[in-house]
Amino acid sequence: MELPKFILGDNTDYPDAIFIIHTEFPRFILNLQNDEVEWFEEFDQHDQKELETEAENYIIQATAFYDREVQRYED
Repeated sequence: MELPKFILGDNTDYPDAIFIIHTEFPRFILNLQNDEVEWFEEFDQHDQKELETEAENYIIQATAFYDREVQRYED
């Protein structure tokens, strides 16, 4: 199955939260309510350094995806 890079998610147990799921490596969920990130990958020391430098880019991409989706709903 081919998945989109980002998926929007919500849950009635968290009525104020909006989640963005990143389906490619490194997989994560971003909670836009509090900017918490839950990583689905386990990282070794080498990966951790790369992740630290790239994490900001992933979050910027996820936020841009959300903004684009909201704009499409409004149009």
